Amino acid sequence: MKIQIFKIRLSDEFIYNDQKRLDRFLQQNNILKYETAFVKDEESYWSVVLYFEELELQINEPKSERYSVEKEVELSIDEIKILDSLKLWRSEKAKDQKLPVYFIATNKELFSIAKYKPAKKEELLDIKGFGKHKIENYGQEIIEILETV
Repeated sequence: MKIQIFKIRLSDEFIYNDQKRLDRFLQQNNILKYETAFVKDEESYWSVVLYFEELELQINEPKSERYSVEKEVELSIDEIKILDSLKLWRSEKAKDQKLPVYFIATNKELFSIAKYKPAKKEELLDIKGFGKHKIENYGQEIIEILETV
């Protein structure tokens, strides 16, 4: 097991790039455990400690395309209801776990779920940004939201 530490600075100047680095790392590794802490000193930031194993690269297999919506795509009324329900769930989950909402799921990921509407937990793998860790932790709840909205 390996350890990686990330600093996610909250200022507009840094948050986008810090989050991109973290997202890339999450896609390339199998996260076994994580710890977070909010640090408030001269600058406020999230400290993220990830315990991980590197994913084995499959050289002969092409990487499958994963579903991700474009920003310009409009949502139907039903899709907006799904997105609103997912955002509410994400906010409550983040508050319970004392995490920033984007650790649970980014807006783009929730938007993609609302558009794609997976019927089974395993279909969340088709959505860009969803890997084994997110599906194990949140997959069933997301599918239940989709079934009830």
